[in-house]
Amino acid sequence: MLSSQPARASGPVVKPVSASNAQSPILEIKDLHTYFFLERGIVKAVNGVDLTLGRQSTLGVVGESGCGKSVTAMSVMRLIRYPPGRIVQGQILLHHKEGQPPVDIARLDPKGAQMRAIRGEEIAMIFQEPMTSLNPLYTVGRQIAESVKLHQDVGQGEAMDRALTMLEKVQISEPKRRLHAYPHQLSGGMRQRVMIAMALSCNPSILIADEPTTALDVTVQAQILDLMRGLQSDFKSSIMLITHNLGVVSQMADHVAVMYLGKVVEYAPTRRLFHNPLHPYTQGLLSSVPVLGKKTGALVPIKGMVPSPTETIRGCAFAERCPRVMKVCWEEEPPLREIQPGQKAACWLY
Repeated sequence: MLSSQPARASGPVVKPVSASNAQSPILEIKDLHTYFFLERGIVKAVNGVDLTLGRQSTLGVVGESGCGKSVTAMSVMRLIRYPPGRIVQGQILLHHKEGQPPVDIARLDPKGAQMRAIRGEEIAMIFQEPMTSLNPLYTVGRQIAESVKLHQDVGQGEAMDRALTMLEKVQISEPKRRLHAYPHQLSGGMRQRVMIAMALSCNPSILIADEPTTALDVTVQAQILDLMRGLQSDFKSSIMLITHNLGVVSQMADHVAVMYLGKVVEYAPTRRLFHNPLHPYTQGLLSSVPVLGKKTGALVPIKGMVPSPTETIRGCAFAERCPRVMKVCWEEEPPLREIQPGQKAACWLY
């Protein structure tokens, strides 16, 4: 389920496109396929995703639950457990240093030294639920310190000093005291700040935030988003923001990728996507969610249900739910093409 609940009571304000998007990409995902091989069939969770993340910019990835957002992120981190899941096709190109050839993460050994060095040091992830991501048996300071020691040649004392510094940077109250607290002793907002501190402890180039404001109230959500914006500026990092909250995307992202059933169906600068959505699915998402402070008539939901990822679908996967379906939609799958400068859509209407 998607939401347009804004992080501020004044309503979502679409963020202007930053000049940093003109820079070279730091991460390119090309034709990525990640499947899960189960007894009931092959689940094509990610089925041909193409994404580009610019340096020091934010890419919002949105879509209904089950569309492949989190699996895409886990594929980038090479955290897909086999069996049953694995990357079967595609490239994940990390341009970690300008002027040098990219590293194809999809070809690396998930347990190898090179991937372990990338994971945490080059690319870090804020997981969806901090309570299940943090170890309940260790203090949060020790957990942050372990992350620092894993990637940097420092002792325990220096690592703990770094952990304290990071807790101060994420503006957690009483950082010296929280350093020795266990996860269950912290509120949801504090745990989320700890996850951000841990993710940024090694100054990664890319931060993947998977639903970073889920289950947080509006006030705390606004604080977390402000914090992420400030830290992005301080650390010069790029952010891939995975969410179902269109209000969060409108404030945070420079570009937006809309996913449906394991594919990107529309990609555009944030302002353009909100003011001129091209794909019927994107139009449906924006029409089916309320906006705080705006008087509207009855909401128009998207009819039907998302097909099962185990189904073999001929033509466009959205055809059965699309109000503007045509004959060709049932016969051929539309490619993701540039319809307007910088805006792509996978739809036969164009």
